[in-house]
Amino acid sequence: MGVFVFLPLVLPLTALPIARLAEQHLHPRGSTRLLSLLAAVLGLCSTLCLGLLMVVGTAQLPGNPLPDGWSDPEVRAAVPYAEVAGVAAIPLLAAALTAGAAALRRHRRIRARTHRALDVLPGGSDTAVLPDDDPYAYAVPGTRGRPGRIAVSRGMLRSLDDGERRALFAHERAHLHCRHHRYLLAVRLAGCVNPLLLPLRSAVAFSTERWADEEAARVVGDRRLTARAVGKAALVGRPAPDPELAHFAAPEPGPVPRRVAALLAPVPPARSWPPALTPAGLAALVAAAGTAASALSALNAAVALFVVLKAATPL
Repeated sequence: MGVFVFLPLVLPLTALPIARLAEQHLHPRGSTRLLSLLAAVLGLCSTLCLGLLMVVGTAQLPGNPLPDGWSDPEVRAAVPYAEVAGVAAIPLLAAALTAGAAALRRHRRIRARTHRALDVLPGGSDTAVLPDDDPYAYAVPGTRGRPGRIAVSRGMLRSLDDGERRALFAHERAHLHCRHHRYLLAVRLAGCVNPLLLPLRSAVAFSTERWADEEAARVVGDRRLTARAVGKAALVGRPAPDPELAHFAAPEPGPVPRRVAALLAPVPPARSWPPALTPAGLAALVAAAGTAASALSALNAAVALFVVLKAATPL
């Protein structure tokens, strides 16, 4: 396997520059899909890499249930620095799996708890108006047997005029119809496995908001009106009851001005893959090449370790 077994653990270092270029030059729909796929594949490869190293490390521990041949020098020689890397991979993989399971459990618990709170409100539509004077609005993804809903406070509706309300509802419906919570969950789980993928979490969160902004501007037919709604909601708004939920415009100083500026600019080109001889095209090619290299390295290491362990296992 050689040093290439460590490649999936370090390739995510390219995530931050790729995320910046994708944000600047790609349609937010394409940026969301590209970065989410990149995070998912690199996260899976990092998990496989840690698992392979853990096999080698576990085989060296006294009293382990693995075959004795798996701790032979020939097996350890397949992994550079096997003694250190193998033993270190055990707590790292355990921590990654624990964090991922906790994030997934939290995601499901928040959705179920929010739906239970909304069930007491009048049904019949995808919108639930909460009798709360604090202005906020957020999308609640559907669960088993429960469709997705839009939760908006009475205070938020009072803060916006009719056109701005249409932009708000179009924005939140875009979150639900495009299933943005799945992209956000994918990058969150990838960041649990490899902290180098954490920059993709904020990048995908921003691109999903931009994607919903573009859908809202298309539905209402007025980009300036949508930009005004986003800006006004950010000025008067409060954070959603839980940060796991996609909200219309959180009162954050960074993302909202960029979203407003993007809405005041022309519509971004809706292409699935950017031209090769552009910054976005080069970023996409680097992302594709890095993801392919990580996948091939992880697969090669898995096959190589399987062959070595099979040869070391007594019949």
